[in-house]
Amino acid sequence: MSRAGSPTIRLLAGLAVTFTAVALYCGYTVIQLHGLEKLQTGTIDRNRADSLLLLRIQNDLNSLALAMRDMTDGSEPYPLTAWRSQLQRIRADLDDALSREAAYSHLAGEGEQRTFLNQSLRQFWDAVERTFAMADSGQEAEARTQVRLSLQSRQQALSTTVARLLVQNNETEQEAAAQIREVYAGVERNLYLFVAAMLILILTTSLYLVHYNRRMFEEVALLSGHRSELARQLISMQENAFRSISRELHDDFGQILTAIGVMLQRTSRLPALESETLRDDLREVQTIVQDTLEKVRTLSHALHPVILEEIGLEGALEQYLPAFEKRTGVPVALEKSGESRELDREIAIHLYRVMQEALNNIAKHSGCSRAAVRLCYLPESVVLEVEDNGGGFGNSPGHGMGLVSMRERAELVHGRLEVESPNPGGVRVRLTIPAAPQESHAGA
Repeated sequence: MSRAGSPTIRLLAGLAVTFTAVALYCGYTVIQLHGLEKLQTGTIDRNRADSLLLLRIQNDLNSLALAMRDMTDGSEPYPLTAWRSQLQRIRADLDDALSREAAYSHLAGEGEQRTFLNQSLRQFWDAVERTFAMADSGQEAEARTQVRLSLQSRQQALSTTVARLLVQNNETEQEAAAQIREVYAGVERNLYLFVAAMLILILTTSLYLVHYNRRMFEEVALLSGHRSELARQLISMQENAFRSISRELHDDFGQILTAIGVMLQRTSRLPALESETLRDDLREVQTIVQDTLEKVRTLSHALHPVILEEIGLEGALEQYLPAFEKRTGVPVALEKSGESRELDREIAIHLYRVMQEALNNIAKHSGCSRAAVRLCYLPESVVLEVEDNGGGFGNSPGHGMGLVSMRERAELVHGRLEVESPNPGGVRVRLTIPAAPQESHAGA
């Protein structure tokens, strides 16, 4: 794959966009939550504390109303000054509540009604002092009239002001609650938008990766097809080269060595050769020529088994295995099962080559004492097994060029090559090739 077609830059850009969106959303959400916390602590909690203090003030004002009712009741045997201590206790509690409430009223920024409340309360207490002064001077009836006409109306006005402040706090709390609901709705809406954006981004990235992977797999399949075709051509060229070399060895060198052997045999029978030493030398040279001829024939058959075309795969195996035993000293048993049938030429040559390569690996690496070649004809396939009792794979997992070549040949005929160790110290190579259409018909 070329660098221009790599998705790395696009994926990194998408990742950067994702991180940026997440950071912006988190920052915006944190700001909203801080505003929500400020709204809750600065408004709702303040209003609740202020409302409790206003209720305390209202309760004190109600206590004043009860006291003034008792002061104006003519049935009470006590003088008016008897209520002075009670009113002083109520005033002390009111002053404490107002001093505490002043902090919350300052934070609320609603000073007009609270200023009016404080002024009215001061005027009320001034009027109370004047009333008690009148009572002290002996004007009891006028003082009671002052309570009934002035102090009670002032108390009602104070209660009305406190009630308005309570209503105002309630309205402010309702507005704050509405703002909180709006903030929650905004956070929820933004969360849905963020999740939708992330899903769209993930979907876009996934579609891009799917498209890129599909294109990459198509190119890999194309390259695999080219590789298979190249392997087919290389193996075909190899077989053609082996056939040509085999023909040259058999036709040219074989005939030359045969002619030399005949000439040496004829020369050794000439009457003129009376020297026994010379006759021995000629016989030795004749033996060497004969051995060389046998080796040339063996090499010719190994390069291109002509007998494979003449007598089939089974006959070729029956002739090759004794020669292998003689050359390597490893006894090989041939086992056949199933109903024999004629195999396609290409299938036969690949089975034969895999058998050769497996036996060569046994001779080079296994150190076994015996081996077995099994040929099994199944209705839909042909199975070739080569097994030994040697040292197994050992420290080598079995990825040499021989196995690579066997796998390439298996792929060329749509077969399956399996290499396994069925027992400790042994290796089994199994090649399964599906039957060609004409074979299936013949087998049927």
